[in-house]
Amino acid sequence: MSASQTGAEFVLPAPAERVRVRSADGSWLNAEVFGPAGAPTVVLAHGWTCDTSFWAPVVHRLADDHRVIAYDQRGHGRSDVPATRGGYSTTALADDLEAVVTRLVPDGEKAVLAGHSMGGMTIMAAGGRGAVAARTAAVLLCSTGPAELTDHLLLVPPAVRRPALRRLLHRAVLESRLPLGPVTPLSRALLKHGTMGPHATAEQVAACAEIVHRCPTAVRGHWAGVLGTLDVRPGLTMIEAPTAIVVGSRDKLTPPVHARAMRTALRTCDGLLELPDTGHMAPVERPAEVSAEIRRLVTTHLPAVPQPAAEPALEHTPGRTDAR
Repeated sequence: MSASQTGAEFVLPAPAERVRVRSADGSWLNAEVFGPAGAPTVVLAHGWTCDTSFWAPVVHRLADDHRVIAYDQRGHGRSDVPATRGGYSTTALADDLEAVVTRLVPDGEKAVLAGHSMGGMTIMAAGGRGAVAARTAAVLLCSTGPAELTDHLLLVPPAVRRPALRRLLHRAVLESRLPLGPVTPLSRALLKHGTMGPHATAEQVAACAEIVHRCPTAVRGHWAGVLGTLDVRPGLTMIEAPTAIVVGSRDKLTPPVHARAMRTALRTCDGLLELPDTGHMAPVERPAEVSAEIRRLVTTHLPAVPQPAAEPALEHTPGRTDAR
């Protein structure tokens, strides 16, 4: 029985390699590599309050025939927590992505970059960086947005109509410094309401809740402050690689209005896939579709990795031994 048919789908397989990558400001990042060496490379960047394990359903679907690199954003998972408030910025996120790809994607090779939520914002923030562009064959921006995030959030009931009040309430929810505490039936219900679609399974909700509750409270709050004023539209317009977009039709955090704006701003948009009845956690809710889109980008835009030429066969003459 495959991982996608059991609860094991939400647990990462053992990595082939775990690497510590040092970013520009000295922060150490945890990166994990799955799949065979020499296979096409995919780099996964997770979102706010998540970690590498968020990508488990996608890794299970790709790692048999792809080299999959997933890393913990700073403050999340096994990566360093920023020592100062200055360590929380879109510039730092772009620095981290650049450090990961330059360390793990060899010179002369390219990868498909896929970012979910803040991971997509990370890729946009790195738009125009030559070292990243040189190693990028294609991009997937999943459940994400480039700016004005609090203006378009759909967490507050529609009955609250005043835009200023909606923004204030949204910021209060996102930037709350209250500890999440242990996962409970109530916290799972709230998480599903805010971040997932109506058809998300109990297992999917539980897996996301465990991940989100692991994020340190201070880290969650500091990054929420960054997201509240974030504007990575300039970087979005400088992404050179063909870029596909995936969004859930029921995404309340980065609703489809952002996807349509990104499609217009991109230099080369390679399609917009809107997943019906899907919330913000598309890689967990709809991993088959997200993985298929990554595979499509690999097949379309990533040249086959050259294999070493086979050694010519020696011609043998009867009665003769070839000395070596």
